[in-house]
Amino acid sequence: LGKATLWLLEIFSNVGNNYGIAIILLAVLIKVMYFPLTQKSFTSMNKMQELQPKFVALREKYRDDPQRLNKETMKLYKQHGASPVSGCLPLLLQIPVFWALFSTLRGAVELREAVFISGWINDLSLPDTIARVAGFPINILPIVMTGSMLVQQFLFGTGSPGQSNKMMALMPVFFMFIFYGMPSGLVLYWLCNDLLSFGHRYFIKRKQDAEKELGEEDEGNVKEKGLRSRGGRS
Repeated sequence: LGKATLWLLEIFSNVGNNYGIAIILLAVLIKVMYFPLTQKSFTSMNKMQELQPKFVALREKYRDDPQRLNKETMKLYKQHGASPVSGCLPLLLQIPVFWALFSTLRGAVELREAVFISGWINDLSLPDTIARVAGFPINILPIVMTGSMLVQQFLFGTGSPGQSNKMMALMPVFFMFIFYGMPSGLVLYWLCNDLLSFGHRYFIKRKQDAEKELGEEDEGNVKEKGLRSRGGRS
């Protein structure tokens, strides 16, 4: 997989003679390949977010009966076609590509001192440190990546109930810690993937909201017709 990744990067690097652009194109390609799976995952995640009030109501109602709570929660999942692991699927899909790219950046001679943006990212195999404050490196890409994840949580929520919700809320901090010392090329890939996922999920949410509004409008029209027909009969 690492050799295939390097082969793709070498092909994509012909665009602008830049391995940074090649990494961005690789992120786009992987996103397209995984589109059907991520489409299903993000749809489920948005449904989970819509069901949050119902999860809260169930926890209040069956707080003293954990078995009944689990049973009713699973019933709710099934009724609405949602999945509690939907938020993990996009991350799991990226692990093989992430590891292959990490191995490539660590071992490929072609990517040593590969410049993406001169004056900022001068070596994709190293962190994008622009300055040091009291000896602590300031790396821009991990900060931007964490900010992107926080914005997504603010707009879409975590889509996970109970304790899983708290764990997902801490995910951006965890990723910040993991990625901060990683090669800038790797963080660039993950940031591009995250931004593409943001756009994808936003589009799905807009579509679901439109369908929901249309359904409510149709339901209102049916009720109105029913009232009119009753009035006519009377």
